[in-house]
Amino acid sequence: MNLPSRQIQLRVGLAVSGWPALAATALPGASPLRWIPVLLFVCFGPGLALLYPQPGGLRPGARLEAVALAAPISLSLGVLTATSLFLVRGFSATAFLIALAGFTTVACALPGLPLPAATQGAAERVKRKPIRRTRR
Repeated sequence: MNLPSRQIQLRVGLAVSGWPALAATALPGASPLRWIPVLLFVCFGPGLALLYPQPGGLRPGARLEAVALAAPISLSLGVLTATSLFLVRGFSATAFLIALAGFTTVACALPGLPLPAATQGAAERVKRKPIRRTRR
């Protein structure tokens, strides 16, 4: 599968997005430079990694669908990861971010999940013929 260089750059960017968020946890606790990257990664990183890497790119409507679905999927994966870590009594912010960053990195190497809008010609207007009305 030959991918355009822009798509490869996006995949690599997504794949490494969790690691700077993990590095940001070394900054002081109340600093926005610490919590903003972590919040953005946890809310969007894993979901975009699962949805976006589509062969051939995404149509405009499918891009909107991918972004709209990325947050709930990412947050669901975050809840599953946190719950799993709590159940094995191993929860920490570091362990949580390592697990999500590792998952995101691996997910970027796989093809994206199919999106309905990507396969159904999303946001493309179809020119319809006017309906002729007959007189009675």
